[in-house]
Amino acid sequence: MESGVRYAERMRMPWAGWIGTVAAAAVAAGLSNFGDLRWWRLTLSVAVFLVPLIGAWWLGRLPVRVVEHGEGRWLHVDDARLPVSAIDRVEVLEPTAYSDSLGVALHPLAFVVQRPWIRRGIRVVLDDPDDPTPYWVVSSRNPERLREALAVARPAEAA
Repeated sequence: MESGVRYAERMRMPWAGWIGTVAAAAVAAGLSNFGDLRWWRLTLSVAVFLVPLIGAWWLGRLPVRVVEHGEGRWLHVDDARLPVSAIDRVEVLEPTAYSDSLGVALHPLAFVVQRPWIRRGIRVVLDDPDDPTPYWVVSSRNPERLREALAVARPAEAA
C-alpha cells in the first residue's frame, strides 16, 4: 500500500465465480458456432467466449480505499470520493442487514456500490445538509477494518 492509503481492497470475484463464468462462456461459445468452421463464426465464438470474461474482470476491478491527502482523509470507491469530514457515522452491515439495506428500505437517493459475491458491507451516513445523498452502501469483505480506517480519521466518534 502507498504511504497515504489507510485501507485498500478490490471487489474481485472468488475463484468459484470464475469457474462458473468460464464454463458458461465456453458453453455459449460452443453453441454460437454449431460446428461450422467459417472464419466469421469462429471469430464470433471467440467474442462470445471473451465478453463474459472481460465483463467479470471489469466488475471485479473496482477499488475501495481510505486515502490520506494533504487536505484530509477521503473514502474512495472507484471514481467517487467522499471526505471523511462529511461522514456522520459508519455502520457495519452483516449479511442479513446488508441484504435488507439493499431491498425496499433503500433510499432512492442513496449511493450504492455492491457486488453480488460480497455479502457484507458498510453504510456511511452523511452529515452534509447540502448533499441530497443520505448515505452510501458499499460492499466490503472486511467492513470492520474499513470502519476502523474511517473512524481513525474522526477521533471524536471513536470515543
